[in-house]
Amino acid sequence: MYKLRQILLTAFANFRRWKKNPQIILAFCLAFIVSFLLSDKVLVFAKEHDTILQMAEPFIWTFGDAQSVLIISLLLLLLFADMPNLGNDVPLFLVRIDRKVWVLGQILYLILATFLFLCFILLSTCILASSQAFVANMWSDTAAVLGYSNIGYELNVPSFVKVMELNFPYQVMFHIFGLMLGYSIVMAGIILFFNMVKDNGGMIAGIIYSGFGFLLTPDTLSDILHIPAVQSRYANIIFGWISPLNHATYYMHSFGYDNLPKLWVSYVFFAGVALLIFILCLLRIRRYTFQFTGTQLR
Repeated sequence: MYKLRQILLTAFANFRRWKKNPQIILAFCLAFIVSFLLSDKVLVFAKEHDTILQMAEPFIWTFGDAQSVLIISLLLLLLFADMPNLGNDVPLFLVRIDRKVWVLGQILYLILATFLFLCFILLSTCILASSQAFVANMWSDTAAVLGYSNIGYELNVPSFVKVMELNFPYQVMFHIFGLMLGYSIVMAGIILFFNMVKDNGGMIAGIIYSGFGFLLTPDTLSDILHIPAVQSRYANIIFGWISPLNHATYYMHSFGYDNLPKLWVSYVFFAGVALLIFILCLLRIRRYTFQFTGTQLR
């Protein structure tokens, strides 16, 4: 119980750095701007056609797409660029707690900060849509138009009939949020681990992780390899299983009639990969060298 308290104190010490921190402020401002830019096409369409939206739909149609998930996850590079936290309070913490407790505090901070960051994005899309949205758990006329016509495809909005026929908006919203959270926590863990291996190594590893996911999206790979349309279905299935970004994309899952991974498989995938990375962080902290210069730490 005492060590749990130490882990919590270490994690919340990182949150104290958020106050008036330009890096954190910039990350959240960019998240709001990106949310606005990505969801604007749906909101403009609804306004032009004098229809209303369900409150969760802008988030669903925006972040049900792999590229949108990728863009938001890249903001984590800014949010966690300086992890692990090596502020002036670290020497005091290391005197009172052991290294494993300290790094567990960093891991807890990553998880909580990622959760809060995605909550902010979800709240932003809801606020942006609030003037033309209702809260009942049912699909809007706008969703029906986007899903049952070619308009959604023309607007590059991931509105799929199978999404609307099998689930209600809030259930879909929570699944998309959960998939984004899993993908983002894995990325945050990668940033932490490789920053512990080499200074700024986390930034490089995070970009590689994102690039790997982007290259294995069906559309990108089909364009690069010139895969015929007949074979693209098999490519979708194969890369739907091995690409982290596809695991984070809601419509790239099986809803009962294809061979794509089910939602619970993706949750287990992200949980397993995140756990592995955090174990590597615990092993790495044994050999991690803290370099102090006076009262500063670099």
